[in-house]
Formats: sequence, C-alpha cells, structure tokens
Amino acid sequence: MTRRFWQAPIFVLVFATILIMVSYGSRQGFGMFMVPITAELNWGRETFSIAIATQALVYGLAAPFVGAIADKWGPIKVLVTGGVLYSAGLFAMANSVTPGGMLFSIGFLTGLGASGCALPMLLSIVGRLATEQKRSLWLGVVTSGGTMGQFLIVPLTQGMIAGWGWVSAALVLGIFVALVIPLAWAISSASQGALDKKSSHSLGEVVREARRHTGFWLLLTGFFVCGFQVQFINSHLPAYLADSPVGPMMGAIAISLIGLFNGFGTWIAGWLGGRYRKKYLLSGIYFGRSLAIMVFISLPITQTSVVVFSAVVGLLWLATVPLTSGIVAQVFGPRYLATLYGAVFLSHQLGSFTSVWLGGRLFDQTGSYDTVWWAIIIAGLVAALMHFPIDDRPVARLAAQKT
Repeated sequence: MTRRFWQAPIFVLVFATILIMVSYGSRQGFGMFMVPITAELNWGRETFSIAIATQALVYGLAAPFVGAIADKWGPIKVLVTGGVLYSAGLFAMANSVTPGGMLFSIGFLTGLGASGCALPMLLSIVGRLATEQKRSLWLGVVTSGGTMGQFLIVPLTQGMIAGWGWVSAALVLGIFVALVIPLAWAISSASQGALDKKSSHSLGEVVREARRHTGFWLLLTGFFVCGFQVQFINSHLPAYLADSPVGPMMGAIAISLIGLFNGFGTWIAGWLGGRYRKKYLLSGIYFGRSLAIMVFISLPITQTSVVVFSAVVGLLWLATVPLTSGIVAQVFGPRYLATLYGAVFLSHQLGSFTSVWLGGRLFDQTGSYDTVWWAIIIAGLVAALMHFPIDDRPVARLAAQKT
C-alpha cells in the first residue's frame, strides 16, 4: 500500500528541519540581548554571561537523561514538553529584572526546555528513520535547518530589540517558540512505527559498551572543543563587534551570516560524511576554524573582514554535528542515539559554559577578549589531532548482525 506524504520518512525530515529552525534559531539570538540588558539593568557582562552559560550547562546536563526518557517512552512527548518549558523560559525572561530571575528564566527554564526540543532529540528521530546510506546526509539537512533559523531569526531579534526593546523581543520569541508544540505532533504519525521498534540489547548494555570505547571518549573531548569555540563566538562576537568601529548591527549581521553559510556547510558535511571517513573530515573542520579565527583577530576589524570571517566560520560552524552524530550511529547503531549523542552533547555544552562564562569574566577583568580568542584557537588545533586515532568501525554486535 502506498503511503501518503504525511506518513513517509521524508515528511519527518521536512518537519524536523522546520522544528529545529524554530528551536535552535531562536536560541542563537540570546547574544543580541547582552548589551541592552546589561546597560538597562546596570550589570557587568559576567552577570548575563553566567545566565547564558548556565543555559548551555543545563541544556547539556539534561540532554542524556532526556534522551534516555525519549529512547524508553518515545520522543514526541519529550519534544512537546520541551517546547512548553522553552517558551515559558522566554516569557519569564521578559519579566526578569534581577540576576537571580535572569538565571532561572534564561538559564534554567530555557536550558531544560531546549534539551527536549533541540538537535539531540531531532537527530535521534531522523537518524532512526534514515537508511544507513542516507543517514549522514539527513543528519546534515536537519542541522542545517537549525542555522537557517539562525540566519532568519537573529536579525529579526536584533530588529525587535532596536525597535521595541528587549522585553517585547523576548515575549515575541516566546510566542514563536510555542510553534514547537504543533510541529512535534505533526511528525508523530509518520515516525511512530520506526520509533516503536525494539532492540535486542538494552539501553544499559549499549551505554556500558560506549563507556569502554576509547573513540567515544575522544568524540566527547572533541565536542567539548566544538562548544568551547562556537558558543563563545555566538555569545560574545556581537559585543566584541559593538565595541569596535563596525558597530553593533554588524554583530547581528555576523551571526546571521554564520547561520546562512552553516546551512550550506552542514549539508555539505553530511554529504561528504557518506563518502569519506568522518573522523578525518572532523579534523579538517577543527583545524579550519582555528585558522579562520587566528586570521580574523590578527587583522584590523572592518565590515569586509567580519563578512568574510562569518562566511568561512559559518561553513565550519556546526558541520561537526552530522559527522559526530554519524560516527556515534555508525559505531553503536541508531537505536539509542538520543542517549549516546546526548552524552556527547553534554560535553559540547560544558565547553559552551566554560567559554561563555570565561569570556564575560575576563572581559570584566581586562577589558579585552584576546585571551579567550587564543584559547579557542589552541583548543581547535588539539581537537584536530585527537580525531585521527578514533576507531570508527561498528562494534562487534553490529558487525555480527551484518554477517
């Protein structure tokens, strides 16, 4: 019997991509709030940086547990719950006038909500529906959808802040994020059959298997560096440019361009990951990021240099995601990808927390971001070397199933 479009895996791919555009794109605009909130409430940048960094930390800490819940009881309910919490966090942010209130709203609520409706959850759904040959490409498509949302939503956020103020902008984003709820229900019927499939191995067995795998720990460490690099840029580049001759609007343009070019970069990375060794592609991406950052901070800041830097970094921005999640699925299978990739993503968010907090603290102490820029350059070079020894062959139980 021919299945209708809304019952086919491609429908899930399309709606998962739209969903991640909403949830991921809105989260990337928080850096736009740094200057107006700290100026209006008379805070140092470390105060707001801690709130954003806490969001990244809560997001990461919750991801493996939320993933385990989704792997056991199904991801659709988790997506809906995540959308509710994320939207509530933005509404609470609009009413926060104390550091504690901002920490709870943008830090805890949005972080917990994002863990249920962001990349780890969507990648696990698509990864289980895609064929082995298409998996890397489909993971790249979903990831690119996130940063296409960044391309569209970040400048919209900046425009709303400039025209209406940061409070109204946060309220509008909260309404927009509520779209996650109907989008999640829309993909439930098409994905249900594949997501209900049982495995002959328990979640605990697969987790223990990953824990003993050296390559899994190398992926964890490499993804720490990924978060350390990209979230510092996302959170502090707008303020860095606002302090420069190019002005604050170039910060919004930069983040938007990063999102635009990352749409192409993640799609290309997913396509290449189906043809070449993913670990070598990852090494090239980390090396390329560090080189681009080093050139950018070594030259005078102009509108041209910002545009070129944003385009280059955008191509490499989240190109790591389809390759890293692809290796996890390739080595351990896609059945428990939400949990295993959630653990890898926790490492990413620990890196995000570290660089966002460190950036704000060192800026308040020294008036400069230079030390953190060089730290993320060196970290990227180390990560490039770490991916070479990863054993990316399927584990013994998967190899046995194919023989």
